[in-house]
Amino acid sequence: MSGVSLLAYADRLCDSGRAVGDLTTLRKLLAGELSVLTGVHVLPFYTPYDGDDAGFDPVDHATVDPRLGTWDDVRAIAAHTEVTADIIVNHVSAHSAEFVDWLERGEASAHDGMFLTFDTVFPHGATEADITAFYRPRPGVPFTPYRARDGRRRLVWTTFMPSQVDIDVRHRAGIAYLEGLADTLAAGGVTTVRLDAVGYAVKTPGTDSFMTPDTLAFVAQAAEIIRARGLRVLVEVHAHYSQQLAIAPLVDLVYDFALPPLLLHSLGTGRTDRLAHWLGIRPANAVTVLDTHDGIGVIDAGPGAGLPGLLTEEEMAAVFARAADATGGHSTLASVTPTWASMPHQINATFFSVLGGDTWRMLLARAVQAFVPGEPQFYYVGLLGGLDDRDRFAATGQGREVNRHRYTREELDRALATPVTRGQLALAALRRHAVFGGAFSWSQPDEASLELVWRSAAEGGTPTHEARLLARFDEPDFTITLDGAEVPLDG
Repeated sequence: MSGVSLLAYADRLCDSGRAVGDLTTLRKLLAGELSVLTGVHVLPFYTPYDGDDAGFDPVDHATVDPRLGTWDDVRAIAAHTEVTADIIVNHVSAHSAEFVDWLERGEASAHDGMFLTFDTVFPHGATEADITAFYRPRPGVPFTPYRARDGRRRLVWTTFMPSQVDIDVRHRAGIAYLEGLADTLAAGGVTTVRLDAVGYAVKTPGTDSFMTPDTLAFVAQAAEIIRARGLRVLVEVHAHYSQQLAIAPLVDLVYDFALPPLLLHSLGTGRTDRLAHWLGIRPANAVTVLDTHDGIGVIDAGPGAGLPGLLTEEEMAAVFARAADATGGHSTLASVTPTWASMPHQINATFFSVLGGDTWRMLLARAVQAFVPGEPQFYYVGLLGGLDDRDRFAATGQGREVNRHRYTREELDRALATPVTRGQLALAALRRHAVFGGAFSWSQPDEASLELVWRSAAEGGTPTHEARLLARFDEPDFTITLDGAEVPLDG
């Protein structure tokens, strides 16, 4: 896909007179003020979109929440804009019809075997060492007790939240469930499917059960299911960068989650050596981001599994410390450290906040994102120059809510007029140029600078184009030229 896509919740971009957004409002924005964007990843719009985990705990994964619209509304967006949607691979809501039926009917349920229990993974029991070996992104152990109708107590795997019950993706009932979701998304006009939380989906005793060889085998199987329906596959995994390199050949797209912390490191230190090293080895089939609905990933650039990182542990800690300084300590308060981890795996803050609300530094980071190979994706809060929504955090107690502001129509209008948003939209317009389908090269003129260049090959008499970004990080500044003429970022 050429150009830049948007990452957004349908309910958090509101029209005049509405307290909650919907798919119709999102379609109007994409056809109007945001028409320069060429795609959209609509974060979970299934029933309900506002559950315990903001839609990532669907009760009915195959139905559009009627408060947001219908599948016809999704298809209306897809008629003009490429649409990405999630298949939440690892889990479903404990209130889903499938889980409720299984608790009610047990082995007589059509969904028997769909849900992962302690006994499924450990049929002969487990030791303390077996259980604590599992990697979990939240504090505590990954089990929740549920009582079936017959009185039997079941210990169900809940990797994320007690209300998000894990699916047994190796059981025929679990596979049939995923196949049905893929059918539904294909019929709904979706072109790319993101496999959410797939890194946790396969539990393998004796390992940490995160991105193991068994996980990779399942990723390949899931990709085959989705591609058979004519859809592209995007895998979402926060882990050591080597995992992205391993997954990239198996699917259509991975995320470049290492880019944001490396940019923050360069902006904080004035050095580009770490960033330059990543440019030499990163996968090209990547969706590039700065921040997302989950915050700013940092773990992806650090050491892990006994392997060195793109950043050292000390350099990662410095990224967190600078973010805390820029946010008055709030990012530390909002970020969660997983059990047995030394620091959070993400910064819960907006990217603009960790840059101290500095427009030029934000545009520098966006310019690098727009120039590296892959498919750039702008998160709606970052695009709109959003600062931390501390009121949402205070009201919900969820750290990630600082980066999930709900915009009124008036707030949208004000944001769209700001230099930070106009500049980002100008970058999105530039990224649609044919030169970005050409050949990419880069160089490091000195330890504080990077030069990124795209050149299109001449074909059939078409003149060659060149787009060039020269970025400096010690005294943050940059220039962009297209065919020798400087590109202004005034929207």
